[in-house]
Amino acid sequence: MDVHVGDIIEMKKPHPCGNKRFNVHRVGIDFRIECTKCGREIMSPRTKIEKNIKKIIREEQGEA
Repeated sequence: MDVHVGDIIEMKKPHPCGNKRFNVHRVGIDFRIECTKCGREIMSPRTKIEKNIKKIIREEQGEA
């Protein structure tokens, strides 16, 4: 999967707080993601995160 730092990912299953969207802070062998609702940070193996991604949301940034 093509996931970059700064992307927002929507997962198939919700976080215990009820939110499904997470900000990506680190990409590598493992991911560090942050819940957009409660702010909890989670580190998890890449294979587990990629299997549970439903959608990747990118904010297109214009170049000047």
